[in-house]
Amino acid sequence: MTERTGGCACGAIKFRITAPFMGVGVCHCTDCQKATGGAPNYVALAPEASFEITQGEVKVYRSKGDSGKEVGRAFCPECGTPLWSKPAPFVAVKLGALDDNADLTPNLHLYTASAAPWHLMHEGIPAFPKMPPPLPQGE
Repeated sequence: MTERTGGCACGAIKFRITAPFMGVGVCHCTDCQKATGGAPNYVALAPEASFEITQGEVKVYRSKGDSGKEVGRAFCPECGTPLWSKPAPFVAVKLGALDDNADLTPNLHLYTASAAPWHLMHEGIPAFPKMPPPLPQGE
């Protein structure tokens, strides 16, 4: 599926993604747990250039990420639905904000050192205490 759409619970915000996802992950960091109300954060990574807001205007909460760079967490100002975060050069779209997410499955876990003991860990996929190490240049 190349094009995907999504939005908030009340319908005020809608968005479109026009490129395949770069991956699907589960983040267990403390900030994501706060944003979800305790659970890990299931996200699909979309190239920033493929992401477009098609309706409405989000509110963005900005904070410093583990990298030291700013991360913006977008949500609907009407219903409060968490929608995506922007740790450039990609957009981490919440799987629950997608209109159709049935074909998506996680392929890694991040920040497992912060995971609550009751967080589900999927067997057989890579898990990292924080971020995975960067790939060497050229790969």
